[in-house]
Amino acid sequence: MKQIHPNLQLNPTHESNNHINFLDLLIIRNPSNLEIDIHRKTTTTNTTINFLSNHPTEHNIAAYQYHITRMYSLPLTMERQQTEWKTMQAIAQNNNFPRKLTTNLKIQKQHKKIHQKRDKDENKTKKWAIFTYHSPKIRKLSNLFKHTNICIAFNNINTIQQCM
Repeated sequence: MKQIHPNLQLNPTHESNNHINFLDLLIIRNPSNLEIDIHRKTTTTNTTINFLSNHPTEHNIAAYQYHITRMYSLPLTMERQQTEWKTMQAIAQNNNFPRKLTTNLKIQKQHKKIHQKRDKDENKTKKWAIFTYHSPKIRKLSNLFKHTNICIAFNNINTIQQCM
């Protein structure tokens, strides 16, 4: 590691109680198989963009979309999925998210998972347009592209660099 960069350190993680943390996963060793669960550091559990902040909705819900997608893509047991869902609901509540919004995200991911196989067969190429998010009025302009083959992404203008 020192040959790559002198400041890099490799700290091995040791197994304890048949559990080992690897990245954001908890690997559990049973006598006959391995199981995985989602590992959360206690220092970052409640860190997401607050729903009441002046960010586009896509930015606000991005963390929850990621967590829900991860919950469904990992081979978790039903109990572990339910625990993860309760944790996400608590995080959402702490960040002023309406419960209905996170529930709708979960339902959308469930439907997407069901129809994912069909969509892979259609192999569409996507075109993207990027808008700078000044205010909610930009939404009216971006809605013009809603029923086209053009996907919309938003840039944010209130960056740390502009605050200095």
